[in-house]
Amino acid sequence: MEIRITRSKRRKKSVSARLVNGVLEIQAPAVATDAQLQPIIESLRNKLERKLARAQRQADQTLMARAQELNRQYFDGRLKWTAIRYVSNQHKRFGSCTPDRGIIRLSDRLQDMPDWVRDYVIVHELAHLEEPNHSARFWQLVRRYPKTERAIGFLMALGYADVDPDDD
Repeated sequence: MEIRITRSKRRKKSVSARLVNGVLEIQAPAVATDAQLQPIIESLRNKLERKLARAQRQADQTLMARAQELNRQYFDGRLKWTAIRYVSNQHKRFGSCTPDRGIIRLSDRLQDMPDWVRDYVIVHELAHLEEPNHSARFWQLVRRYPKTERAIGFLMALGYADVDPDDD
């Protein structure tokens, strides 16, 4: 985690931290030495990492519950997977599925999008558990979700949709 320290003459004793765009920003008194700040920063970084991990676990649990519900609604509950989670390393796509391992990964960018878009991506990735390609059968499964076309349009408008269902 990148750390940026800002020292201030106005700050007398306290040290604070906040996460801004993935950078841990530390506000410290101007008189504080690096040696004095090091254990404080380490403690603040550890607290932040625990908090982020807790939030990630909650998000993943919510995601699992939503995927189970969508599985019941659109796949009669027949699909099985070993993991579904948000990841931060998907920049060109919103989801991926490894059908043989039953692992579904969704871009954490979906957390800031409308629920119906996230639900479309979940249904899309769930369908890959049954059809690992983008065949006509695959799109037939995905289109059970009633907002498929709307979600694809939303993603295309953002410049992210790389699969046109009419091409298959």
